[in-house]
Amino acid sequence: MPAKLSTRRATRRRACVGAATLTLLGTGLSAGADDGTPGGLDRFYRQRVTWSACEAGAPADLQCGKVTVPLDYAHPGAGTLELALARYRATGHSQGSVLLNFGGPGVAGLPGLTTDGGRFMDLTNGYDVVSFDPRGVGRSSPVGCGLDTNDRAARMTGGNGNLGDPKVAREKLTEWQRTAAECARRSGPVLAHMGTVDAARDLDVIRQALGDDRLDYLGFSYGTRLGAVYAALFPGKVGRMALDGVDTLTEPLAEQGLVATEAQQTALDDFLDWCVRDIACPWGNDRRAAGDQVVQLVRSLDANPVPNGFGGKLSGQDLARAMGQALYSRQLWPSLERAVASLVEDGDTHRIEAFSAGGGTLPGRPRAPRPADDHLAGSAEIPPDNQPAATMAVNCADDPDRPGAAQLVKDLGRLSTAYEQASPVFGRARLSELLMCYGRPKGTDFIREKVKNVDTASMLLVGTRGDPATPYRWTLETARRLGPSAVVLDNRADGHTGYLSSRCVHKKVDDFLLYGSLPADGSSCGADREPDAGG
Repeated sequence: MPAKLSTRRATRRRACVGAATLTLLGTGLSAGADDGTPGGLDRFYRQRVTWSACEAGAPADLQCGKVTVPLDYAHPGAGTLELALARYRATGHSQGSVLLNFGGPGVAGLPGLTTDGGRFMDLTNGYDVVSFDPRGVGRSSPVGCGLDTNDRAARMTGGNGNLGDPKVAREKLTEWQRTAAECARRSGPVLAHMGTVDAARDLDVIRQALGDDRLDYLGFSYGTRLGAVYAALFPGKVGRMALDGVDTLTEPLAEQGLVATEAQQTALDDFLDWCVRDIACPWGNDRRAAGDQVVQLVRSLDANPVPNGFGGKLSGQDLARAMGQALYSRQLWPSLERAVASLVEDGDTHRIEAFSAGGGTLPGRPRAPRPADDHLAGSAEIPPDNQPAATMAVNCADDPDRPGAAQLVKDLGRLSTAYEQASPVFGRARLSELLMCYGRPKGTDFIREKVKNVDTASMLLVGTRGDPATPYRWTLETARRLGPSAVVLDNRADGHTGYLSSRCVHKKVDDFLLYGSLPADGSSCGADREPDAGG
């Protein structure tokens, strides 16, 4: 896990989170106010957050609250959702709030603020630091699909079958269609309103409820997509916006997956370059042989999974998924080296499987306890598969492509070789992601068509050269798409995002958010000292 960079020590924080309940309304709302409030939404824009202490056991300096937003912005009288908020107050004079989104999609913000709160305490020199559980996530009307861990793994990796085989592909399409129906049955009406456009509109309601004229914002990974969509919808309300680990706005799922597969392989190659310099490297000290051995290990475990100590088995795809999580942070490389050594030398799967619990953004975090306000849902009401269910819901809502079964089978046959060539370790799992929206309604084309040439205040975009999840090329492509307001900071390092792992990035982002001091477009940060091999 990345080193803690904050100068203020944080106790281990356990946030009160607040999940939203769904309330149906029988009456419509009045027309928009004269102050620029979007039509029909003045009731929501008149809110102010009421902050109170979180339940017993939460940090004393953490406060909890909530806001109410429409279920459907096109029909604001049809129902509402409550979104959970938490904040740390500014330590001195506050210039307002800075809102954090930790990525995903599908990552709850309040547990993130709890666990990693100490890393953002520099920002309390000028801001209240606020995060939230997005709609459908955490305690904000959480969605679920009823999938246990093995179900999710089988769907996301395609099991041990070759998706380039038309028969296997058709079988998997049938499974995904059943999954889509089960997600809709279990999640209720919020599932149809999970897209980033809805979430960006929520951001503006939150901004107003916090009492801020403009949105000051720090978004990671998927949170950069959310910030960019907000900038397109509300350009005049953008304050100081920093986007770290920049997501693509234009690429279809097939291209996204291929680029991300290449990025993961690059990150694995960088890890192996580092590993073979250490005597403890489980793959030895010959770099080419080490690369071959990784592929052989994955394929061997796919053919013959080993018992994992929990009543299940560890497959090659499980190993690949765990390695992919470990590659999100360079600070985890020594732990990954030891975990693979335990697997190879002793058959011990525990250390490897510990990585699988992480999400697709910042490192995984524990759930937060039930808030003092019992109108918000408790942790027992959050489905175990909430994060992957929300990830699929948001990504599919943002994707306008819905090829039929015949086209998908054809595409899988054509792309299977390309994905395998991009990475024989990660290619299969990435290829299977092309199926996840099958059986779901077509998503919006707003992001591809409208999020461009934004007329906003300057925004800081941070791209990391060795990022395994959001490749550096996406930072440059998104910056060109957003237009002259986008300023790029080149983080010449490894790992997913830069703020929590690079002192240089951390300082430049803080200087921008706190003081409005932007680095020059195209300026760079060098890598921090790399972790000790074997340590």
